[in-house]
Amino acid sequence: MLLNARTHQSSSTSGDSNSDTGGLVAGLGFPVNLPNGRTFFHRSTGRLSDGRLLIDFLCQSLNASFLSPYLDSLGGSRFTNGANFAVVGSSTLPKYVPFSLNIQLMQFLHFKARTLELATAGFGNFVTDEGLRNALYIIDIGQNDIADSFSKQMSYAQVTKRIPSVILEIENAVKVLYNQGGRKFWIHNTGPLGCLPQKLALVQKKDLDPIGCISDYNSAARIFNEGLRRSCERMKSQFSGATIVYVDIYSIKYDLIANSSKYGFSSPLTACCGSGGPPYNYDIRVTCGRPGYQVCNEGSRYVSWDGIHYTEAANSIIASKVLSMAHSSPSIPFDFFCRN
Repeated sequence: MLLNARTHQSSSTSGDSNSDTGGLVAGLGFPVNLPNGRTFFHRSTGRLSDGRLLIDFLCQSLNASFLSPYLDSLGGSRFTNGANFAVVGSSTLPKYVPFSLNIQLMQFLHFKARTLELATAGFGNFVTDEGLRNALYIIDIGQNDIADSFSKQMSYAQVTKRIPSVILEIENAVKVLYNQGGRKFWIHNTGPLGCLPQKLALVQKKDLDPIGCISDYNSAARIFNEGLRRSCERMKSQFSGATIVYVDIYSIKYDLIANSSKYGFSSPLTACCGSGGPPYNYDIRVTCGRPGYQVCNEGSRYVSWDGIHYTEAANSIIASKVLSMAHSSPSIPFDFFCRN
């Protein structure tokens, strides 16, 4: 994702549904209808949540406008504040399937070439080359790689064996962006996959941890996260002049679920919007927005929106924890990238 937090600075986001602000709808015409978007926007924007996502709260912390999807041809954006390449369902592998990280990277390279071409031709207000060099590049991907491996009935050993290849794709993306002049990177690890109501409802044979999450799924996520953390440390030494911040989203989300009552939530493993009722309220045949779904009352405090994605209330707390710097390495304030 590309984000512009001040004049001549922009930001670019690459990732999956955790950051998609409308790319799936714009790119494929896939219907994402109400009740998605009911809380903040009061209409569906293509976000898979009742309201704002983590990336929206990060933008608001900088007094920046929300990021427009790169694929949205009707939004009227010139992307001067940044562009969002994240799309629901994206993974790093396979490389050439829309909208993999590699495809998003190719889209960015086209975006850069075209905007600079238009700016040079005098077509008005577009991101400049300086803006792209000063941009903050945000990457949040990997969850679907792990989930897809498990869904293909791979063993735990097979799933974890594939993880280094996923991390290599993220490294390669950072390298390409660095070689294009990018110097500011904000990289999220992946959340506790085994705590998603969708996984809990669909996986038949499962070993649960003390808070009711699938142990193997979370263990694989932690292995991915440790590999990504080490990768970020390597890249810091490899890429001279780059600032690379690794953000531990897993610990933030796991704490939110494990200590949900402390944050004012109940039933952290139950989807607000879905069908089937407790314990998970998730049925793959009747997902949120499809005929027959049921949704919790507005204002009720749920962590999970639709069994996969988080509610605005949960995203708000996740964002405040991210902005606290307590889960970032190095501990750099998010607005540092606007001032330097």
